[in-house]
Amino acid sequence: MTRNALLKSFAGEVRRARSDLGLSQEELADRANLHRNYVGMIERLERAPTILAMDGIARALKLKLSELIARAEERLR
Repeated sequence: MTRNALLKSFAGEVRRARSDLGLSQEELADRANLHRNYVGMIERLERAPTILAMDGIARALKLKLSELIARAEERLR
């Protein structure tokens, strides 16, 4: 698994989970205490999220970080 593949999978899972909850990028960013541009950059693969940002995003999506990562890993299979 390459770093880019994992980032792409994580970004895709964030986008899917956000969409499933009916959240905009801005709403997700507010819930995760992140700047809205940062969330967009993560989804567009322009930035690699920090572990703290990943945790904030997971919590905002009502998931544990381990669940969000597991879903991203599953997308790679």
